[in-house]
Amino acid sequence: MSEDTILYEVRDGLAHVTLNRPDAANAFDLDFVRAFHRVMIDCDKSRAVRAVLLTGAGKMFSAGGDLKFFLQAGDRVASVLAEMTTSLHTAIAVMNRMNAPVVVAVNGMAAGGGMSLALTGDVVIAAESARFTMAYTAGGLSPDGSSTWFLPRLVGFRRAKELALTNRMLSAAEAMEAGIVDRVVPDSKLMAEAEKQARAFAEGPTGAYGAVKRLMIESFQNGLETQMELESRAIAARAASADGREGVGAFAEKRKPTFTGE
Repeated sequence: MSEDTILYEVRDGLAHVTLNRPDAANAFDLDFVRAFHRVMIDCDKSRAVRAVLLTGAGKMFSAGGDLKFFLQAGDRVASVLAEMTTSLHTAIAVMNRMNAPVVVAVNGMAAGGGMSLALTGDVVIAAESARFTMAYTAGGLSPDGSSTWFLPRLVGFRRAKELALTNRMLSAAEAMEAGIVDRVVPDSKLMAEAEKQARAFAEGPTGAYGAVKRLMIESFQNGLETQMELESRAIAARAASADGREGVGAFAEKRKPTFTGE
């Protein structure tokens, strides 16, 4: 499946998802977020998808919301933004609760909603030339795309508030130091490194990865005893699964496991 604004292809368990409005800095309009939502649902529901690699076409990852599109909406802008954020936020919720790990390759500027989207990756790898800025208040807007949830958890409350208020630009190295990205690599090696990581996930125990993602998210709202109960239930379920039995067996037999993602 491929749509004009989002390119989507699954090869050998790995879903390649590319933001594809390079002439508009991969900015978000209504068609864009609707397409992204559909793609993320497919990644979640398709048994063929065991990992996702997300990047942007062209020289930028994404400039976030398409301000020209917002201007064209005129008096309907509030309704349009409500519809856009509903699609975008549902897509991000799906990304963070589905089994397949999401590797984000930030290939250039990530601004506004682009930075918000980058924050949501399970593993985020940035090119050395990448830059990050919240940007919202520069346009008289407030943040969306889950950034007010993820950013304080990644960098701390005070730094998150400062970044959102000032729109301070971060280099890739500064973003890694702050905890926004996991690795920074030369521009020429970005996609190779990101695909290597995503491919490793695609060959791994997909259900276990999903359990990790959901346990981590839920830990912020649960007390200690509740979280440990969820851990107990999750590890018991994984141990009884085909991949769990394979992983334990391979460890005992001192061989490399072959996971099927079941």
